Amino acid sequence: EDHPDVAGTYNNIAGVYAKQGKDEMALELYAKSLAIKIKANGEDHPSVANTYNNMATVYDNQGKDEMALEQYGKSLAIDIKALGEDHPDVADTYNNIASVYAKQGK
Repeated sequence: EDHPDVAGTYNNIAGVYAKQGKDEMALELYAKSLAIKIKANGEDHPSVANTYNNMATVYDNQGKDEMALEQYGKSLAIDIKALGEDHPDVADTYNNIASVYAKQGK
């Protein structure tokens, strides 16, 4: 139940739910995945950042901008620390954050 492979499976199923518009189910499984990843890898692991990013995308699609920005911010901080400023995952997260601000007209 606490194995990283289980976390990956939760993450994948959550992605399917998100694509189906079943946001609450997606967020529930992303949260389970996140808890396992933190326990297995620590809070500063890129896989944790990936899950925060996935959760942020769901919130973004729901129009919950502040929740999205909070999760994107967590993802960004982890990826910068773990991967460095010049990593493509960091650029992707900056792009996601910019997208939220653009929707807000900022």
